[in-house]
Amino acid sequence: MAACWARIRGRLREEVGEVEYRTWLRQMTLAGIDGEDAVILLPTRFLRDWVNSHYGDRLRALWQAEESAVRRVEIRVAQAAAEPAMAGAEPRVPARTEPVGLAESLAVRPAERPAPEIRSDWVVPLEARFTFDTFVVGKPNEFAHACARRVAEKPASQGFNPLFLYGGVGLGKTHLMHAIAWAIREHEPVRTVAYMSAEKFMYRFIAALRSQNTMEFKETLRAVDVLMIDDLQFLIGKDNTQEEFFHTFNALVDQGKQIVVSADKSPSDLSGIEDRLRTRLGCGMVADLHATTYELRFSILQAKAAAARVEVPAKVLELLASRITANVRELEGALNRLVAHAGLFGRPVTIDSAQEVLHDVLRAHERRVSIEEIQRKVAEHYNLRLTDMVSARRARNVARPRQVAMYLAKQLTQRSLPEIGRRFGNRDHTTVMHAVSRVSELMQQDAGFAEDVTLLRKMLES
Repeated sequence: MAACWARIRGRLREEVGEVEYRTWLRQMTLAGIDGEDAVILLPTRFLRDWVNSHYGDRLRALWQAEESAVRRVEIRVAQAAAEPAMAGAEPRVPARTEPVGLAESLAVRPAERPAPEIRSDWVVPLEARFTFDTFVVGKPNEFAHACARRVAEKPASQGFNPLFLYGGVGLGKTHLMHAIAWAIREHEPVRTVAYMSAEKFMYRFIAALRSQNTMEFKETLRAVDVLMIDDLQFLIGKDNTQEEFFHTFNALVDQGKQIVVSADKSPSDLSGIEDRLRTRLGCGMVADLHATTYELRFSILQAKAAAARVEVPAKVLELLASRITANVRELEGALNRLVAHAGLFGRPVTIDSAQEVLHDVLRAHERRVSIEEIQRKVAEHYNLRLTDMVSARRARNVARPRQVAMYLAKQLTQRSLPEIGRRFGNRDHTTVMHAVSRVSELMQQDAGFAEDVTLLRKMLES
């Protein structure tokens, strides 16, 4: 029977892959055969329910292929820690196979029980694709990535607890948090990792209040080794939930447990969060993820195309990296859409097909600069009043910036020369033509002036 079980485990490992096998199936233990039932043990209710719903049918099919007498597979919870059965070893029957209640499991000494169990409806399932291996590192995110790596390797180390990750939408905060959880589970499976959104934390807390069961809520979360809360800004204005999180935070840190938090702003900029909580969040390591650069976006696209095993010309990647700058999720979505279209219709990925398939996305990301915006930016740059852009003043310190603004209006907008002239104090279109010509000449003659104009253009286009 042990040999059959070893072959079944080997088949499962081949079918689902090493990462998924280690995450969900490695802790299965064969208890024995009870009539027509193969009894398999797992250490927690969460694992039992997950394996039963996702792999139960496949386990039954593999058992029937190995041993026709087995009709059913029963998955139970064992109190004793379950290690994978070795080939040739005798199947062991646990002393207890009934589900263990939360209060009872917490009362057992740590040496006598597996890591504390977190209810499956309390946590967010981890994305298998969000690992450190799939995270593309660049200048905007290298510090946050290094901090995340450090926490994954040495949880609760001095100076890194809590780890606070912040940045805009789609810059990789959630990816790094999932990667930390996966790495800790892989290298230190005995540690209990609880990953949830701030919204889920609040809903669970409210449910505990309604059911008058707040002690279970408190004890469950304070028994974990690593608590990860995503999108903390959701707690802004929710005072009672903030207070509970504050006490949970303190309890875990005092026990030497790791906390990882993400938000869209730094702790000091999170208005609506209690001062005492904001102070505690900022006392560890705060790492931000900046907006992506062109080089990072291009590298991400290259990595995604390679992972999908699809050949995408460099010119297409350049087009997407230069035009879709808002966030990485949108960038990946555009690439997935392009690759799917090519696969469905059996066509190669080209610049023309990219512009056809992604016409709405590319159009939405066109930078539309207004003449008013140009005037305002140029006036600020040269320390002038906005009214100087349309005034009749001809002093050089006013006329030259005005010419620069006219030049940029011609380069960055679709407005006609007469319309540009009207926006600059009802000037004639020939005045605009002269301004454009003069600025072009000066840029060739004066490197400093050319650098000034180029900087203004980049600021307007970004």
